[in-house]
Amino acid sequence: MKQGKILVVDDEKLINWSLVDMLEEAGYLVASAANGREARECFKTFQPEMVLLDIALPDANGMELLREFKEVDEHLMVIMITANADLESTVESLKRGADEYIGKPFNLQVIEHRVKQIFDKSKLKKQTNTVKRILRRSNDFDQLVGSSEKMIEMFKMTKVCAESDCKTILVLGESGTGKELVARAIHNHSSRSDAPFIDVNCAAIPDNLLENELFGHEKGAYTDASQREEGIFECAEGGTVFLDEIGDMPLAMQTKILKVIETRRYRRVGGRESLEANVRIVAATNQDLPKLVDEGLFRGDLYYRLNVMCIVLPPLRERIDCISSLVEYFISRLNSEYGKKVQGIAVETLEYLKNYNWPGNVRELRNTLERMMMLDCSALLTPQYLPLEIRHQAVDLNAITPSTEAESGAVEIHLPAAGITLEEVEKVLIQQALERYNGNQTKAANCLGMSRDTIRYRMKKFEL
Repeated sequence: MKQGKILVVDDEKLINWSLVDMLEEAGYLVASAANGREARECFKTFQPEMVLLDIALPDANGMELLREFKEVDEHLMVIMITANADLESTVESLKRGADEYIGKPFNLQVIEHRVKQIFDKSKLKKQTNTVKRILRRSNDFDQLVGSSEKMIEMFKMTKVCAESDCKTILVLGESGTGKELVARAIHNHSSRSDAPFIDVNCAAIPDNLLENELFGHEKGAYTDASQREEGIFECAEGGTVFLDEIGDMPLAMQTKILKVIETRRYRRVGGRESLEANVRIVAATNQDLPKLVDEGLFRGDLYYRLNVMCIVLPPLRERIDCISSLVEYFISRLNSEYGKKVQGIAVETLEYLKNYNWPGNVRELRNTLERMMMLDCSALLTPQYLPLEIRHQAVDLNAITPSTEAESGAVEIHLPAAGITLEEVEKVLIQQALERYNGNQTKAANCLGMSRDTIRYRMKKFEL
């Protein structure tokens, strides 16, 4: 079985014949050319995967052929061969896309070994890219499901950020809304997708270790630094660094991140050499950054640098109409993950989910459905296995039935069988008034016969 197609280009007959013979013995399909004209013709007709190319040809320059061939096939593997190997020509050929540079005279066994290594590396890269594409399809925009106006705007902004290759992006949203998923989606749909995506939780790493984690250190930088170590910025070369919970980053570290953004350079801890930061920075937080700036807890200049492109993820309670599609999506994913055959969710269960305010957002919804699917063996998920807080909140919201005017003019209110406190009644009425008037506090206050200051006090009291 032939292992690959190789074109040998060399004007010295003995070398050309030796290489062809050795490669054919190794199982490769081989063609040969003795000059530039033959090489160009053979390249078109034979369409090799690899070229062994002599730099000095009677009618062409090997470097120029290398450029021509790589323009046609950027994935072409090339080994340059020359009788006058020097550092300058070696560097130049590698810059132009050559995989290897070998000087004459050479050992045929060494050539055979290097050819196999380069083919193996190329094969592994293709397999890796295939796996990445599969993973990308299964994880892209995971949990970022919905067709509400706010979600459509978020999707549009994510696409713009991915395609524009802007160097800094800020993602804002409550915990559980999917900020890391947005960052990964931006990376996976960008020109940087083949480079690493590395995330770091700024709140989870002690202040004194964060700089070392991001920038690495030189040997001897501190007591236990027995050898040089690369940091996240260095490991993510060409890719994306996701700084999660950046609102918790200490001020001293904020200054250094600002410098990296402005100069695109940084230094390892204990180092003197400046290294280039060829990465895209995506920062995320669930905190109010302008408020932190006012309180002196976050640098204003860093905030404005990060806020060039900003994506805001709406909380789940502001897109209740997305719950049905999210439930359908998660049931399908969890069925595949656990080998379940759940067909859907009961209407009553869905109403409970829609009446809950989801402080943990989409992450909490997924966890709730996962728990129910582990406990409920029926085809449709019933309210029986819903967490107590979801059932209790639904009871609170529906404790008071729509009031009707009796003939005497009195308001008729139905007391729940389980009973209810006056504070709970007050809370529910204020919620309903605010919902009726789309959050307008003045109209809601007039509806309930109280002042705007009173309703604001009650809203603060009940954490509405």
